[in-house]
Amino acid sequence: MTILIVTRSGDSEAPVAVTRALEARGERSYRFDTDLFPTELRLVLDERGGGRLSGPAGVLELEEISAVWYRRSAMGARIPRELEPQLRQPSVEESRRLVFGMLAALGVFQLDALEQIRRAEHKPLQLELARSLGLEVPRTLMTNDPEAVRAFAESCPGGVVTKMMSSFAVYDERGHEQVVFTTPLSARDLENLEGLELCPMTFQERLDKAVELRVTVVGEQVMAAAIDSQVLPGARNDWRREGVALIEAWQPYTLPEHVQQGVLGLMEALGLNYGAFDFIVTPEGRHLFLEVNPAGEFMWLMRHPGLPIAEALADVLAARTARRRGLVG
Repeated sequence: MTILIVTRSGDSEAPVAVTRALEARGERSYRFDTDLFPTELRLVLDERGGGRLSGPAGVLELEEISAVWYRRSAMGARIPRELEPQLRQPSVEESRRLVFGMLAALGVFQLDALEQIRRAEHKPLQLELARSLGLEVPRTLMTNDPEAVRAFAESCPGGVVTKMMSSFAVYDERGHEQVVFTTPLSARDLENLEGLELCPMTFQERLDKAVELRVTVVGEQVMAAAIDSQVLPGARNDWRREGVALIEAWQPYTLPEHVQQGVLGLMEALGLNYGAFDFIVTPEGRHLFLEVNPAGEFMWLMRHPGLPIAEALADVLAARTARRRGLVG
């Protein structure tokens, strides 16, 4: 039997690490780089769900697939950009529908099923579920209403920060990537919020930080690491601004029992077997949940502080440890 790894070209480190962990357990894997479909990779699928994949990794009969690790998708990325938009768009969409339909029809364990991932990505749902499960969350407003933002800011004595619900970057006139980070709002910013009519944003109370946490959950295994983001001025509002400079400073962290149980409860409520959680720990010791990414990166945490994340993923994919229910699709 074979474990299907769904990703894209250029996503090298994590799939390689998990593949090696699977091989160490005597398991076979097949890498499906979605950006190669449909231009360089072939998929045949019949009405019974049978068929095959064929491409750079060889030929794989679909009936041989025992589990799926869904990590990344870039379907149709190599369909020529010069193709007329009215032709290229349906080509990409048909490619997506065929591959995602194939995954839905496999009837095997998936880490995680696309339907669960898409639902779990909704930040309002995450915050509401986290709060209902006993996790503390920051005061939050998601809106396109400038007056509502100003009223919210007045009620937050420590100030407010703004962030986006999705991760993305914009590019300047020289083509340089400008990542959108969590940013504090000044009084002048609050006076100039007209751009909200074009794009809603998320606003949260600004909190003092002792450390920030990345909590990685695989199945029932919870692995936490902490970073002192306050040691560098550029990282104080968002540690990712100084992510490279801080990469060796991550340390193992033990979660309080009630926080760990809340994390596992949220994983169960979202139907996930993998999740990358972000928390703030205040100087008073409050643990505030920010978000969970159902497909977040993890490789730097395997180096510093050495969390066994790839091994945990391999164990769940190979059915060596407990799997969360309801993800056979």
